[in-house]
Order: sequence, then C-alpha cells, then structure tokens
Amino acid sequence: MGQVPTHIPTIDQARAQAKARRAGLAQQGQEVSHSAALELVAKAHGFRDWNTLHARAGNRPQPPVRVGDITAGRYLGQEFLAEVIGITALSETRYEVELQLDQAVDVVTFDSFSNYRSRIRKVVDASGRSFDRTSDGMPHLTLSAP
Repeated sequence: MGQVPTHIPTIDQARAQAKARRAGLAQQGQEVSHSAALELVAKAHGFRDWNTLHARAGNRPQPPVRVGDITAGRYLGQEFLAEVIGITALSETRYEVELQLDQAVDVVTFDSFSNYRSRIRKVVDASGRSFDRTSDGMPHLTLSAP
C-alpha cells in the first residue's frame, strides 16, 4: 500500500517546488520538462501523480491569510494593519491566526483607562472573521485586504 500524504502543499507551493526541482536537476546536467518536475513533486508528497495532488490541493479550503502577509482589518472596532506571524489550521474551516500590529490599538472604550494591544491571536473562519462577537453582534476580529 502507498504512503498516505500527511502534508498537502498549495498548488502554488507545489508549482514553486517543481520549478526549484527542475532548476536543481538542470544544474546537475539533467534536463526535465516542467510536467515531469510536477510529477516528481507529486510523488515526493505521496501522491500517485500531479493530477491527484492538484485535485486534493484544489479542493481544500484555503486559509484567509498566510504567514508573512500584510493584512488590514478591525479588532474590537479599531482599524489596524498587521503582519501575519502565525497561522494554524484547527479544522478545514477554522484557523488560529497570530498578528503583529504595526501600531498598538486601544481595545477599551472607556475614557478612564486604556488597554493597548500590539499582538492578536484569534480563531477565524475561512473568510477571516472571528467566531466570538461583541455585544452588538460584530466579530471581534475581521481581516481584509490592505
């Protein structure tokens, strides 16, 4: 019985791996076509062929952001710009994201005191909205394009 794939790269990651593998083989004097390099990457990840890897990778939900992305959004009503420093898939539709904000935001609405946050860790859905809500029904965290 064949190896069961434990990590499925995105299609873009697999294509980049194929490009790198093709360049590496060319440096060793072995010329391979792009399609042959794609087949090699698929087999390296435990798939029968490129079409199988492509189908599996294309059918899974994609996270709303990736590590290293710059994202904008709102956290407890405050707009922010942040770098994604961590993301963990908790299920096919839930992701824990960790953000480092460019500027700290005050998450308290009272005039008598403040609480500034520069790092946020929240569980979000595939659209980038947190599951927890404020008293007026708004998600605590909403991610959007910068």
